[in-house]
Amino acid sequence: MGADVTWPLSLKLHELSHGPVRLTLSPDAAQRAAIATELGLRSLPAFTASVTAKPWLDGVELSGRFEAVVEQVCGISLDPFEQTLEGRIDVRAVPNGSPHAVPDEGGEQDLPLDAPDPPDMLERDVVDVSGYVLEHLALEIDPFPRRPGAAFDYSPPEAETSPFAALKKLTEPKA
Repeated sequence: MGADVTWPLSLKLHELSHGPVRLTLSPDAAQRAAIATELGLRSLPAFTASVTAKPWLDGVELSGRFEAVVEQVCGISLDPFEQTLEGRIDVRAVPNGSPHAVPDEGGEQDLPLDAPDPPDMLERDVVDVSGYVLEHLALEIDPFPRRPGAAFDYSPPEAETSPFAALKKLTEPKA
């Protein structure tokens, strides 16, 4: 069973030396309002995450799930609407200087498509658990939200009413 923790949450790698830590993150209303602003949402009525942090090589492995209700503005009707999102969190990270880190060669790397993602590089011996949870939530948010049932009804204007059509008439030779 996970322990309720404060938001935001960071763990030091040495805190994982005794084994996995199970966490339940549930930001309060003021924290959800700040998160909504950060993610460009109208509001964030609900947001919880259950995460397990466990040692992995000389770093950390985070795994778990999150559930959220996001309120966005429909890009078609401009009406606000709520949408339920959920997703998985699977991250591995190692401290800076780790022999298990993928070297940064200053360019793109060719990795096989079926290969697991390389571990993230931590700046210090601290992992920002809430930051990874927010990152995964942000990836699930539709950047072009559309309220269910909203339809874009477009009919092009008549060609003769455009200003270019009027200019064309002026430049055509008269018969």
